[in-house]
Formats: sequence, C-alpha cells, structure tokens
Amino acid sequence: MSDIADLLTFDQFITHWAKERPDRVAMREDDRVMTYGDLDERTARVASALLAAGLQKGDRIAWIGKNSDLYFTLFYGAARAGIVMAPISWRLAPAEWAFIVNDTRAKIVFTGPGFEAAADQLAAKLDHAPRIIGAEAARAMIDDATRTDFAPSGPDDAVLQLYTSGTTGNPKGAVLTNTNLFALRKNSANLDMPYTQWEDDEAVLVAMPCAHIGGTGLGIMALAAGLPGVVLAEFNPDGVFDAVEHHGVTRFFIVPAALQMLLLHPRCASVDYSRLKYILYGAAPIPLDLLRQCIKMFGAQFIQAYGMTETTGTICMLPPEDHDPEGNKRMRSAGKPLPGVEIKILGPDGKEVPTGEVGEVVTRSSNNMQGYWNLPDATAKTMTADGWIHTGDAGYMDEDGYLYIHDRMKDMIISGGENVYPAEVESAIYGHPAVQEVAVIGIPDAKWGETVKAVVVPKPGMAVEEDDIIAWTRERIAAFKAPRSVDVIEALPRNASGKILRKDLRAPYWEGYERMVN
Repeated sequence: MSDIADLLTFDQFITHWAKERPDRVAMREDDRVMTYGDLDERTARVASALLAAGLQKGDRIAWIGKNSDLYFTLFYGAARAGIVMAPISWRLAPAEWAFIVNDTRAKIVFTGPGFEAAADQLAAKLDHAPRIIGAEAARAMIDDATRTDFAPSGPDDAVLQLYTSGTTGNPKGAVLTNTNLFALRKNSANLDMPYTQWEDDEAVLVAMPCAHIGGTGLGIMALAAGLPGVVLAEFNPDGVFDAVEHHGVTRFFIVPAALQMLLLHPRCASVDYSRLKYILYGAAPIPLDLLRQCIKMFGAQFIQAYGMTETTGTICMLPPEDHDPEGNKRMRSAGKPLPGVEIKILGPDGKEVPTGEVGEVVTRSSNNMQGYWNLPDATAKTMTADGWIHTGDAGYMDEDGYLYIHDRMKDMIISGGENVYPAEVESAIYGHPAVQEVAVIGIPDAKWGETVKAVVVPKPGMAVEEDDIIAWTRERIAAFKAPRSVDVIEALPRNASGKILRKDLRAPYWEGYERMVN
C-alpha cells in the first residue's frame, strides 16, 4: 500500500481507496451502503455533471439539509473538481439561509430529504438565480451522469466553505482547502499516539451537523482512513446506539450535552459497547461527574478536541491518559497542540506572555483557513501575514505545554455545541416595541453548557413580558439562538466610554464556577 500520509486531496484519497479496497464499505446511511468503488464512480459522476452544467473550479454550490450520504457524495464529487461546497445549517431561519446562498453566489443549491419547501422559502430572498435541486432530482442527476475526464483539484484549492456565526450579525464563510483538511495527519503518521492510528475493522459515526466542522470533519476522517463513515441525519440516542451495536462504530465526536442525553436514555444501559474505542468531545470541557458516568457506562477512552472553524477543527487534544475519573488539574485544560501546530499566548501589546499568564490564544499550522470569503478586512484582522490566526479565546499555557481556555474574548455563547453571538440576538430583540436596550449573555446550564439570557431595559412606562420577547426573537432568528430567559433591569452597566459591561451582567450567574466557560 502506498503511503497514505502523502495524499493531500479528495481526488487522491478516493482514487487510492477505490484501487486498494473497492469492495469495502465507504459510507452507510440507514439501509443504503456505498463501497469505495461506488464512491469513486458516483463522486466522479458528480464532478462530471457539475462541470457539464457549466460550473468551473472555484465556483460554489450549497446544501440545505441534515446530514446525508447524498451530501457527502455531492461534496466529495465537487471537491474532486475544485468546486466548493457550502453546507448551510438546516436549523437557521430561511432569511439566514438566503444570506449565505447570496454570499456564496452558489450556482446550484441542493436541498436534502425533507427540505422540499426550501425553494419556496428562499424564493423572494435571493439576489441571483441559482438552480435549486431537491434530493430525488440530485440522486437522479448522479444516476444519469456520464463519467468524463476532469482536471482534479490541487492541494491548495478551496473545497469547503463553512459559515461561522458573525459577531456583528452576518456570518462569515471560512474557506478551507484540501491541504487544510488533510495535511496535519502527516505529522502524527509515525508517532506513538494510538488514538491517531486506525485498525482496519473500525468505523466512524457522523452524528454532529454537517454545517459544522465537527460533522463534515468526521466524514473526512473516515475517508482519510479508508474506513466506513456511518451517517446519522441528526443526532439521536437510538441512532447512536444502533450504529455502535449493528454497524461496528468504534469512534465518534459529540458535545458533552449530547453525551448526557445518551446516558439518560432508557436504552443506554442495555447496549453492547465492546467495539467502542474512543469518544471525542469538544465545544466544552467535560464535567468530572459526567466523565465518571461515561467511563463506567461506555468503557471507551475519552479525547477532548479544541479548535474552531477557522482552524479546520481540532488543533489541540487532551489525550485519554489525562482523563482521570478521580479528577486532575489537566482535565480542565484543552490539552496539547497536535504535532505540526504552533500555539502562542499574546498580551495586549502583541508580545508573548510568560508561562501561566492569560492572554489571547494564537495558532499557526497547515490547518489554518485560506481566509474569509470576500472579506479581506475581516481576514486581515483574524490572520497575520505570516499565518497566525487570532482565536479570540483568552487562555494560558502551563509549564508542560497544556493549553487552558480561561474565557472568551468575543463574548460568544456555546449552547449545546452551537455558537451563538450576542450581537446577532440583540439585533433581533431591538425592534420589539417595549424594548429600549438589551444585552445578551450566556449563563451556565447543566444540560446545554450555557443557555442564552437576554437582559432588557424597557421603554419608559412600558412592561416587558418574558414569553413575548422569546416569541418575538424566534420569529426572526433560529430558535436555538433565542433567549431561554429574560431579566428586566432599570439600566445596563457601562464603562466610561459607554460600552456595556457584559462581564458584570454575567458575574452573578457564574459565582462558584472556576471560569466563565461551562
């Protein structure tokens, strides 16, 4: 077998595995199974069909829907030809879908099973005229396509555009290349890190949403290892249990809130977990009590992953040996940088701070995105000319090289693994007739890590009803971003320059917590 550590593109991986193991399962969803031979054929047909439809390398296509074997087939096929896939979260409101479709200038928008109404929901909101193709028509397109020769994309060509929620309202498209998605693996290929190695009988579960790197990234992880990716349309405990019991899943990525849901499910205790090797989790540290319950129940090894969309996911890992059911200091950390990843902590003056001192986390590696789509100023603010990305997270490094995330520099709220930016929620609430001012904060929540709270100042002589504010917000943005609770106060705390002091608003809710990240 040629050295797969040298492969750097979707075309190379798919061609390689189709030759090496054409009859091995590549992807499974429900009762549909695709071998690596099938995957090669069907993704080549996708590339051929898109090129025949007039698309060229660098053009964008979009997906609105849940996880699907169809999504991965379209994405991989497009990537082989250097056409960029932009998956859009199905949980967003149609106006938010339209913003992303308009921003990408997508030539074709594919809609997943159950999203047949998306075309009508987008109708009056688009400023260009992409073709909108439903799931059945997309499968037929692949069935009917003729495979033709095409020029495969190169390592530095863009293939994936993931949207991050915008701190100032609009999301930004992080442009990721073949190299971003595959190159980092090479650095750990020959190291003695068992969890970066793969046995031949493993399978990977894709259960997190494909519009996130934690969803699409797991599909890519399976492909890179030449193993089956088992696709769940969306996370649900029964789907996870079935995948582990019947489809040989050995590892999956999940957020701590979802782990808790598995444990609380009546079926959890009766499932055979003997094949499960690793549970990767991220978006928040794991509470010690939850880790104890999980080790007892699943018997698997735990790995915490730290990263962001702009770093193509994981750049730091807390390995299994640092997860101690008795508890230890390191379990509060995000782990150590992966081989090939540089991390520094910078003070306000832009200089590196001493070990143990808090500053902004910056990172450089082959994982760092190409930039934000059509946003040179935002890219320049986030990325330096010599390739460092400012994460916006405040943290420190200890003497052993472990990274500790202390707080968020950007006020972002992470609820159940979903990023929520206060500015976006505040602008949705501002138009309410009874609201004079509003500040949105994250408060600790046992199930979701954090939930969204709005702190509202009413207009003089007007009353603010909690249920009314929540309903108003849900009409304007995705339900998961809307506040779960509303406090009414006379005035928002501000500093001398008039900036709202969110820290002061958050402080009473975080008393007794070691840091403001739950």
